Amino acid sequence: MKIVGLTGGIGSGKTTVASMFLDLGVPVYIADVEAKKLTNTSKVIRRKIIALLGENSYLSSGINKKFVANKIFNDNELLKKINQIIHPKVAKHFEKWMSKQSEVYCIKETAILFENNSYKLCDYTILITSPLEDRIQRVKIRDQLTRKEIENRINNQWSDDKKSQLADAIIESILLKNTQKKVEELHLFLLKRLK
Repeated sequence: MKIVGLTGGIGSGKTTVASMFLDLGVPVYIADVEAKKLTNTSKVIRRKIIALLGENSYLSSGINKKFVANKIFNDNELLKKINQIIHPKVAKHFEKWMSKQSEVYCIKETAILFENNSYKLCDYTILITSPLEDRIQRVKIRDQLTRKEIENRINNQWSDDKKSQLADAIIESILLKNTQKKVEELHLFLLKRLK
């Protein structure tokens, strides 16, 4: 099975695009969702995060998202170390998930496809872009974060310009109907190209 990497900055609309591919019958793996599940269920990840960030990293309900985010999005070294704890586990989980799929290709949606070089494991890559203000407004509504918190996260990701140099295709996510049309066209193209 071929792997199509799907990425974009926070609030770009990559999850919306992923769901459009899912509606077309393409298996979709959302790495961020799986990473969150693993941080709450893996004893190894839990132990390593507590060793790195302290006991406040977890609440009785699971990972203390606000506490961890405030730590790692203000410290590049901590962010790298957290990624080194979580990403290998997510990669293993993805391989197991992929072995159960049978379509021509699957979508692997991940925020840091280019930053962590996992794009090299993909047969094709798609970058979702969106105007900065649209992104900030979407994340404000979705995650109840302040503008400063959102800007911190954006600044910890590569710019769209840098990512676009490595992407095979770019979808600008502004008007939903245009995005949908582009996804449908790309799907037909990928079915032919990746067979």
